[in-house]
Amino acid sequence: MKQVDQISEVRLSLSRGESMRSIAQRCRMSRNTVKKIARSGLTEFVYKARESVYPVLGPYMKRLEELLTAEEKKPTKERRTAQQVHEELQAEGYYGSYDTVRRYVKNRKEERSALQKAFVPLIFGKGEVFQFDWSEEHVELGAVPVKVYVAQFRLCYSRMRFCIAFTRMSLEMVFAAHTAAHTFFGGLCEIGIYDNPKTVVTRIGKGKEREFNKRFEQIASHYLFAPRACTPAAGWEKGQVENQVKVNRQRVFTPRLCVESLEELNAHLSEVMLREAHNVRHPEFSDKSVWQVFEEERPFLRTQAGAFDGYVADERRASSECLVQYDRNFYSLPCVYASRAVTVRAYADRIVLAYNGKTIAEHRREFGKGRYVLNPLHYVPLLSRKPGALRNGRPFLEWDLPASIKAVWESLRRFSDWDKQMAAILSAIPLYGLEAVSLACKTALEQGTVSRTVILNQVGRLSDESAAPPVCVPGNLVLLQPPQADCSRYNNLLGRAVCYANRS
Repeated sequence: MKQVDQISEVRLSLSRGESMRSIAQRCRMSRNTVKKIARSGLTEFVYKARESVYPVLGPYMKRLEELLTAEEKKPTKERRTAQQVHEELQAEGYYGSYDTVRRYVKNRKEERSALQKAFVPLIFGKGEVFQFDWSEEHVELGAVPVKVYVAQFRLCYSRMRFCIAFTRMSLEMVFAAHTAAHTFFGGLCEIGIYDNPKTVVTRIGKGKEREFNKRFEQIASHYLFAPRACTPAAGWEKGQVENQVKVNRQRVFTPRLCVESLEELNAHLSEVMLREAHNVRHPEFSDKSVWQVFEEERPFLRTQAGAFDGYVADERRASSECLVQYDRNFYSLPCVYASRAVTVRAYADRIVLAYNGKTIAEHRREFGKGRYVLNPLHYVPLLSRKPGALRNGRPFLEWDLPASIKAVWESLRRFSDWDKQMAAILSAIPLYGLEAVSLACKTALEQGTVSRTVILNQVGRLSDESAAPPVCVPGNLVLLQPPQADCSRYNNLLGRAVCYANRS
């Protein structure tokens, strides 16, 4: 194949009147090539591959297509090679070579691959579609490397983004993410496009048939959007959010973020999303920023006044130690519910324990393993029968009490019955409140009379004073009928007293 510069040199020589024989000798090419350049008028020769023809394979082309189509429906590991397909054709009478079958299979795969890489451009209306996806990112929380899972939302019309990070991808995190996105955007679109995560889709049917999680259908109904699931392994059906994951990983999470807590991380993500929305131009409306287009889309979003109560419920039986185990951690509940079946409502950030629909305890949620989240007040009623638990009881050893109560605790240790006295003082907290007991302990310490009787008496006095506040009477009140002074009854009494004295 002659290069462009060689063809150009031949054409220039011909234009100067040089003979073809002279040009062929000087450029070291055949006269036929020089004639081809002169007659074609082309400035570049491009090789064109001949179209593949299969004269021998022709009668078996239909059968070969049937075999290849059947192989495509099988799992990848069970599909036969082109050599095995060729052998089956030979058994049916085909006498051609394997190379012909191999070339046909290769060309067929290239055509199919080209179709898979081609896409149809999409356009969305205001408030019509949002896309959702999870991504795994690495950050440092409190100088400790942690892998977090980032829920990413994308409004397809305005390209507005939102991200929020969690330590899990469980269903309650999905609820919290949608609630946060609804608050951030001021509403959600009519349709939400998702992958097929197990937290959202419980069963994948034929084609677009899906069975969604019942609780997820409830949050979709609450926020007034219809969920749509993509074809498995077809991420291009939600290409905007797929591209957003890559962009955020490069712009936001590289280099690795260092924050103190998950709350600080999420605040930073929201700030970045807002800043970039104001600074980045919209890909379709180049004269506007993403934020300006989002302002146009916001009135079309579907809003809901109240937040969805996004929890996952589970029935658990409390132990005799007044503990409920959930997600490998332990949470306390009031001692009256020990050994009873209770309902655990797991939120993204807290655990709520309920009995017969009534909330009996609430704790912050832990995501480690073997951790105890205890409320000492749940165990205080047991101290009347088991005061010795103050020595080694796990809830009381970690109890963050006011300084005055701690000082009374240390002061009472000189007595042999200190545990009984301290148990009686702590038992007053559920009745009168921590502040009243702390103030009574402070008063007893100032007076130098630290004992159970004195402190409980002081607590009772404080509660009586707070229960009956003084009545303030305005000074400008005037009686309509002033009382009349009458001392006659008093004089009569004085006269009787004199008579009795004389008789005696």
